[in-house]
Amino acid sequence: MQFKMIHENFNITDLDRSLAFYDKALGLREQRRKTAPDGSFVICYIGNEETDFQLELTWLQEHPQKYDLGEEEFHLAFRTDDFAAAHALHEAMGCICFENPDMGIYFIQDPDGYWLEILPQE
Repeated sequence: MQFKMIHENFNITDLDRSLAFYDKALGLREQRRKTAPDGSFVICYIGNEETDFQLELTWLQEHPQKYDLGEEEFHLAFRTDDFAAAHALHEAMGCICFENPDMGIYFIQDPDGYWLEILPQE
C-alpha cells in the first residue's frame, strides 16, 4: 500500500487577502475552487507548476475571527532557486517573522499567522 501527500489545509479569515499574499509571496495561484450552494464556505486549492502538492485554503462565512494556532509549532516548507531574491521580496512585504542565519533559513507569516519556511537550493 502506498500513500501520496496531496494537500494541506489552512483555515483563513479573508480569501481574497490570502490569495493575494500567496500569489505575491510564493507564486501560488488558484487551481480549483468549491463553493457551498448556500455560500457558507469556499474551499480554494492553490499551487504551482513545480509540484502537484496543493495548499487548501478554507474560508468559513460564520468564522470571521482569527483562528487559534496554538504555539505555531507547525509550518509548510518551500525551497527556492533564488534565496536572495526571495528574501528581498519577503523583507519588502514585511512578512519575515523569524530568521536563522546559522541554518540558512527563514520563515514568513501569512495574513492568518501560519508560518512558511523558506529554504535555499541544496
